[in-house]
This record gives sequence, structure tokens and C-alpha cells, in this order.
Amino acid sequence: MTSSATERLRRLRWVLTALVTTANMLAIVGLAWWIVRSDGRQGEARLDAELHRVTSSVSRLIILDEAIDFSLVNTDELDDRCPQFAIMPGGTLTFQAHMSRQVCVPMDGAVLSGLAATAVRRGGAVVGYQRDSQGDLVRVRVEPLLDRKHEYVGAIVAVAGTDAERQRHNKLTALVIGGCLVLFAGLGAAAHALSGRAIRPVAAALHQQEVLLAETAHDLRTPVAALRALAETALDNPERQADLLSRTVRLAGRMGRIIDGLLVRARLAAGVEKLAIQPMWLDQLVSTVAEDTAAEGAQITVTAAPTKVYADPILVQRAIGNLLDNAIRYGRRPGAAAIVHITVAGGTVTVADHGPGIDAALADEAFDRFSSTGGSSGLGLSIVRWVAQAHGGTLTVYNADEGGAIFELRLPVSAP
Repeated sequence: MTSSATERLRRLRWVLTALVTTANMLAIVGLAWWIVRSDGRQGEARLDAELHRVTSSVSRLIILDEAIDFSLVNTDELDDRCPQFAIMPGGTLTFQAHMSRQVCVPMDGAVLSGLAATAVRRGGAVVGYQRDSQGDLVRVRVEPLLDRKHEYVGAIVAVAGTDAERQRHNKLTALVIGGCLVLFAGLGAAAHALSGRAIRPVAAALHQQEVLLAETAHDLRTPVAALRALAETALDNPERQADLLSRTVRLAGRMGRIIDGLLVRARLAAGVEKLAIQPMWLDQLVSTVAEDTAAEGAQITVTAAPTKVYADPILVQRAIGNLLDNAIRYGRRPGAAAIVHITVAGGTVTVADHGPGIDAALADEAFDRFSSTGGSSGLGLSIVRWVAQAHGGTLTVYNADEGGAIFELRLPVSAP
């Protein structure tokens, strides 16, 4: 079930990534389209403004009387610059068409004449696109000429090539498209990271559930088996039921403490509860744990100096109990009783045994869940390390020169 839930979370992350990326892409594509379209309109407006400048300037240079006089036009610098223009007949007055000396784009005279006739017929300026003699697109503006009688006598046709403006617009379009592609990639990565952060609490909750189930099963497997064995023995030996019943009660109590500890850890790790940090006398707690622990033939000694620490008493009590239980179970030589010595001073609890010790190469693995290397009891030591880290302390292990493993649990001695 956990695996399928994890897989669904992965799919959900990709779905969220796709949705966020797609929504942003649509917005960016819309913005890019608006930028490109606006730039095209602005470029067209610049061409029209330049053409209007030419037609209005030329119209002021033309002298219209009984005949048309181009003398001022011939001497003006407009005649030698782009955009080019042509003054075409098309009304009541007949005259020879005038072409500007500067030829910027090749234009057919018949096309210019037709444009002039259209402007005269409409009685107003004509602006639009045409094709030059080579088939390239050009921008034109045609402005009709009025004589003193307010009759149309012809038109001024200004022509501008669009190659430079088109190249500039195409360059901007390419830059916008390239920028969009870069943004798409960046948005995809950002959306994937954000979606991962969004589902992280759910993934953490699933992980905590998996850890809780695994640790509960691991911690309860041995007590449950022992409880069943005690019950079966009591059924087979009625004369021993009183003794076996008391042992069953103690074992049931131990199982209850295991479950409580696991639930507290799970709730703390999930953020449902907070550590109950308070000042406590570590030496007194260690002595109490040592007195209440079933020695099972082990020799337990405690050397403690008054030590005040700031910690959660319930969690620390379980951590000390796990260290002591680990030393009793594994800190003995074959055929000999366990010898455990506990020292408390300066916020540090040292638990030393006379067992075979622990392989230095496997010391870190001793704190992993379900590991039972050397002196490690598996889950018990992993819980001790978690308690130490939750309080800002440390748990270290090393071997004594004369043999045996030494575990040091350090807790903060100052207020958080």
C-alpha cells in the first residue's frame, strides 16, 4: 500500500509540474505574441510616419498654378534620399510625372500611376503594401494633390522598402522565441521543484507511517513471542501459573511501554507533538532506570555526579533503558554474566560493558534500524540516536582498551 501511495505521489508531482508549467507557458506565449505583434505594428507605424513626412514635405514644395512647377522639388534634398517618391498625374491637370532621383526600390511606373489614380478617385490618402518590380513587399503612401480650385490634379506616391524593418522584426521575434524556450525550461524545473516541496509533507507522513509500522513490528516481535510462550507454559504447568502470571504482567507492561515510546516518537517526528523540554536531574533518572531494569544475572553499577540537563524525561528514560538493555543482552562474554558500568557526569551518560566490543568499521551501522552488528540491538540503538539528535545531543560508540563497548549519550546542559 505504501509503495502504491508513493507511486501516486510521484505521478501527482509530475501532474502538478505539467499543470503549472502549462499555465505559465500559455501566459508567456500570450505575452510573446503580444510583444511580437506590437513590435510589428510599431515598425509599420514608423514606416508610415516616414512616408507621411515625405508626402507632406513634397506637397509643400510643389507650386500649383496654371501649370505645375517642380523647381523647388528638384533642388530639395528629399529628391536624393530614401524613401523615394513620385509625383504622378491623375486629375484635371496634365503634366509629366516626376520621379525622385534616388531609386531605393525598383517600382513599375504603371503601378505608381494606378496608385495615384486610386487616391484621386477616393479623394484621400491611400496607405498599404505593394510589390516592387522584383516582387518584394514595399510600403506605400499616396497623397492626392489639390489645386487652388480644390480639384485633384494628381498624387504624390512615396515608397519605402520593408527589408530593414522586416529583418529587425525577425531578429526580435527570434530573441523572443529563444527567451520563451529558456523560460519554459526554467519554469519546468522550478515547477518540478515547487511541486516536490508541496508534496513533501505528504511524503514525509507516508515515510513516518512506514517507519512506525516497521519499528512497531520489530520491537513487538520478541515480546509477543515471549508472551505466547509464557501463556502456553502456564497452560501446561498449572502449578507455576502464579509465577508465570507475574512475568506475563511485567512483559505486557514492557510491551505497553514499547508501543507508547513508538507512538510518541512518531507523533514528534510528524510534528503533532513537541518535545517536553524541562530541567531534570540526569543522575537520578539513570539510577531509577538501573534499579527498575531486570538484571537477569548482570552486574550493574552506577557512578553518578549531580547533573542537570534540559530534555524530555520520558524520551531520555527510554534511551537510557535501551542502552542498558543493549549492554545486558550483548555486553557479555560466552558463559559469563554481563557486567555493566554506568557513569553520569556533565550531561553525559556512559554505558560500558565487558562484552566482545563492536567492530570499528561497523560502528555507524550499529545505529541503523534493524541492524544487529556487534553490540547493537538494532532498533533500540536507532531510537537512542534519534533521542540524542532530537535534543541537539550526540550518541557515540567506541571500544575500551581492555575490551567491551562504550556508548556515550550527550545531552544539553543549558536551557534551549
